[in-house]
Amino acid sequence: MSARAARCAVAVVGIFVAFSYFALAQEDVYKKRYGGARFAATFFVLACERLVNVMVAAIGLGACGGSGARLARGEIFQSGASQTLAMAASNEALRYVSYPTQVLGKSCKMVPVMVGGMVLGGRTFTASQYAQVVFVTLGVAIFNFGADAKKTSGNDSAYGLSLIAISLVMDAVTGGLQDRVKRTTKALNPRAGASAKPSVYESMLYTNLSGFVVALGFAFATGQLTSGVRSCVTHVALARAVLVYSLASAVGQVFIYYTITHFDVLVLTTVTTTRKIFSTVISVFRDPSNALNRIQWFGCSLVFTFLALDVVAAAFRPRHSAPAAATAARRAPSSRRAERDTDTDRAAAAIGSARSTSSRRRHSSRRSSS
Repeated sequence: MSARAARCAVAVVGIFVAFSYFALAQEDVYKKRYGGARFAATFFVLACERLVNVMVAAIGLGACGGSGARLARGEIFQSGASQTLAMAASNEALRYVSYPTQVLGKSCKMVPVMVGGMVLGGRTFTASQYAQVVFVTLGVAIFNFGADAKKTSGNDSAYGLSLIAISLVMDAVTGGLQDRVKRTTKALNPRAGASAKPSVYESMLYTNLSGFVVALGFAFATGQLTSGVRSCVTHVALARAVLVYSLASAVGQVFIYYTITHFDVLVLTTVTTTRKIFSTVISVFRDPSNALNRIQWFGCSLVFTFLALDVVAAAFRPRHSAPAAATAARRAPSSRRAERDTDTDRAAAAIGSARSTSSRRRHSSRRSSS
């Protein structure tokens, strides 16, 4: 297994495991009733989550050190703010639309991320990547539609659908800004070239720091800060659930920024999107009442089939950097030989010129003496 494949495996396993626990903790926070009512302080929870992420990132940065490169802090802060707003809009939409509608809308996340990468990040994609996005998104949409087709209610409001649209737009902005972070960092460090990139903990620290500021500001403005603190003080189980939710997010984000550092945003979006299916499949084995129907299995098979084909294609895809390096290496000796030949010719010409000058002086001296 190559080093790149090993890093990809670490990223996939880390994201899948961490965010599976994250989903369970999220259900404890938002689905359980505390004091007869469900917890609704969305921005308070986001502020707590971002704060824990900042603390974990600061500890990791202190222990492992930074990249030593000049960072595009402006773009990093902007991506953190847009990421937080995307999460807030998506969670808030659940108050106005059904869960199937929200999940179905977010299943198309890969499309705006690709658009954002092209518009804001200046990236280009291959035909196979376009096909992968289309079929993975289609498979996730079929999976979620089949899961809730019988339960879909007609109480989706226009405001809730608008929030989902805003969340998708912010996802696109976030993806484009994350690609721009890489390009700007390389431009700020011309000598380092392609190796210039923020470390995992640097990206995590600055992104979550800006997200914490945004979430805290909205929590204070909406009154969710005081109501959230009051609820956590009153209900210890809720406080424990929020803490587990935040810690699971922190561990998951370590792997997320690890993926962003070593791969591109499209890889990250592919992993996080299919993670939803992975978590749901686990729930099938935990609870037989969540058995999948044929439509769900078809959507699941579609997603994993195209992901597997993409992995196989990537394994046999020729690398262009190696031939280029080899060509440069082959050209280097001939270039050096040409330089040596030129230097030799120049030296010979100089010696010849010196001998000619010396000869003329001797002849001139003889004439004057005679």
